Amino acid sequence: VGPRFDAVVSRPPPTEGMGMNHVLFVEIGMGADQHGQDATKAAVRACRNAIEFNSIPSIRQIVPGGYDNMKLHIQIGVPKGAVLDLEKIRRVFPYGQICEPIEVVEGGLMARSGIKIPEMGDKSDEFVIAVAAITIGY
Repeated sequence: VGPRFDAVVSRPPPTEGMGMNHVLFVEIGMGADQHGQDATKAAVRACRNAIEFNSIPSIRQIVPGGYDNMKLHIQIGVPKGAVLDLEKIRRVFPYGQICEPIEVVEGGLMARSGIKIPEMGDKSDEFVIAVAAITIGY
């Protein structure tokens, strides 16, 4: 028999602190910067990856007020000490209201590429991997 997972009933409501009352779905993405160790570039790629393979033509019928009232809670995991340009991340999203602040948490990964190419901006042979969870609701 596999592992057993019991429901936890004492958890706060899932939308608490997210800036929305109703969660419709969560999109997840991953991005990396292999040269230059730029966490913003990795985070932008993670956000784009989260949203780029989706088409939600019924948002106008589901969300009162349609795309203008759709809310986005953005959570990004990057390695400890990473600095992000949040304005570049905001520009990834073509519509909807971003629930501020964008939540940046310790996560992601610093991986080894096995090669350092200074001409490409490398400071080391590491590359930055970021993950993103974009919660959509209203």
